[in-house]
Amino acid sequence: MPDWNQNIIDEFRANGGTVTTMGFGRALVLLHHTGARTGTRRVAPLAAVRADRDTWLVAASKGGAPDNPDWFHNVLAHPDVAIETPDDGTVEVTARALEGTARDDAWGRFTAMSDGFRDYEKKTTRVIPVVELTRR
Repeated sequence: MPDWNQNIIDEFRANGGTVTTMGFGRALVLLHHTGARTGTRRVAPLAAVRADRDTWLVAASKGGAPDNPDWFHNVLAHPDVAIETPDDGTVEVTARALEGTARDDAWGRFTAMSDGFRDYEKKTTRVIPVVELTRR
């Protein structure tokens, strides 16, 4: 997976945020986060929904795995993060896990965007978290 992620990151940066691999287009952001235990700086390419001018949504789907992705635990521990976006460059944001109706409404935007997210939901028994990234 790290090689695949690095290839996506490289393509994103080489093409101004456009990623043709798997048809991502301009629907990704690169999340810069810090390891909760290690303090290591990391970058994760994530599908994002732009909620408004200052807000992006990302889903901790991990392809429908039974556990949450590492980046999710990291942003809970260190919520002041940054994202690289196709249209706004690097943006300092604060991460917040959505709950209840807000989470469900946001998750609905992901399942409407892609069959893949509906498939991820079917593969797991966990509720897939959605994180709101708000410009600081």
